[in-house]
Amino acid sequence: MKQLGLMGGTFDPIHLGHLRAAEEARVHFNLARVIFVPAGNPPHKNGVITPAAVRLEMTQAAIMNSGHFAVSDFEMQSPGKSYTVNTLEYFRSIYGAEWEIFFITGADAILEILTWHDVQRLMTMCKFIAVARPGYAQGGLQREIAKFPGEIQEKVLLLEVPGLHISSTEIRDKVKVGAAIDQFVPKKVEEIIKHYNLYKTQ
Repeated sequence: MKQLGLMGGTFDPIHLGHLRAAEEARVHFNLARVIFVPAGNPPHKNGVITPAAVRLEMTQAAIMNSGHFAVSDFEMQSPGKSYTVNTLEYFRSIYGAEWEIFFITGADAILEILTWHDVQRLMTMCKFIAVARPGYAQGGLQREIAKFPGEIQEKVLLLEVPGLHISSTEIRDKVKVGAAIDQFVPKKVEEIIKHYNLYKTQ
């Protein structure tokens, strides 16, 4: 059976931490490919979000030199809220039963998984790779996941990934005050941020 990785997120902007997490997950779990799925209308996000087309452009630019990564605009083309269960149904219909699907997400998101839309059905369609900084996955995160119902615990796989101190919020804050971000995002993403004058007033 082949393994497919899906990495969802707002990607506002996508950064080197996202790419590092995807690559570590790909290697560790022997994923044939990882598809980035930028959210169209994320249900857990409040406030101003960069237009979908621009976030898609940044994501495509970030992975353009990787033969193992791809980008899907499925959630952006779908009306209404971007629920992960709908995304999984779509990719399951495309790839079929011969592929095992792994959904890659961060520690903060996995701790909220019980609030995700139709979580019981979601658990029948994939396993989750929860990426966390070294020391946290096998400590605090593992203790919190142990509080989940057993059928959810067994679907969550932990992966410690160095360099996860980067956050999209921090990058937006740096852009707002004119600080350098070249150590946090790919060069092409930085160029897009400058081109559209993103995050200056957020």
